[in-house]
Amino acid sequence: MIEDLPGVGKTTLAYCLAEAMDSDFKRIQFTSDLLPTDVTGVSIYDERERSFVFRKGPIFSNIVLADEINRATPKTQSSLLEVMDHGRVTIDGETYSVGEPFIVLATQNPVDYEGTFPLPESQMDRFLMRLQMGYPSMDSEMDILAGENAGYDDLEFSNPVSRDEIVNIRETVSKVYLEKSILEYILGIISATRTESEFKAGISVRGSLALKNAAQARALYYGRDFVLPEDVNQISSSVLSHRLNLRRPSSDAIEERRLVEGIVSRILAVVPQPK
Repeated sequence: MIEDLPGVGKTTLAYCLAEAMDSDFKRIQFTSDLLPTDVTGVSIYDERERSFVFRKGPIFSNIVLADEINRATPKTQSSLLEVMDHGRVTIDGETYSVGEPFIVLATQNPVDYEGTFPLPESQMDRFLMRLQMGYPSMDSEMDILAGENAGYDDLEFSNPVSRDEIVNIRETVSKVYLEKSILEYILGIISATRTESEFKAGISVRGSLALKNAAQARALYYGRDFVLPEDVNQISSSVLSHRLNLRRPSSDAIEERRLVEGIVSRILAVVPQPK
């Protein structure tokens, strides 16, 4: 999940990441009139065959960009729940696999921005991380202004990662070693969110598994086959913050995000790291 104000490059980042992976890519522009069947697909009666034929929706791809996901209604947002959890879609009692690898990249504007609908907690819990873009540095924005403002189709990518490599990397991540003390450290952080009085509820089991997997991925990124406490510490805020809601929510979505991240940082400072 990439969340920030409009126009800072969320869609461009997601598109570039998708293009860097040599895989099938589909973009779904979420709007208030988008229907669940526009995402998953629909069964249409074929008069020649005298039977219903399933027409696959854009969710059937290796990499799916759900652009401005919170501009769609909660009913349409919920069409992603099954596929994000199990990599399959059930239509009219029939189940269809979307294939491997399967990654959902979503962009959204802050929930108090005009014309947006907040995502249900059950869906936010299915996103591994929430990231923010922020404004570019002065030098980066100068490069953007001085450039040719090329469109998406004009961007060139050398040596993209193949879909087989993505599958292999994912399998390798799951084999990165976690010592018992690291697992206890993860559980200590998770338990602290569940006893924090300012949160409506703590992190779910799905969230604790996400923290474990993200820590393994970070360790592999840095060339290690084992997880260090710093791997857990550095990615905890991105993995946990979007799964937590304040008991007394703020009227400003950006301010609430900062408050939640501040509490998570406080928890990380208190829970002792293994040596």
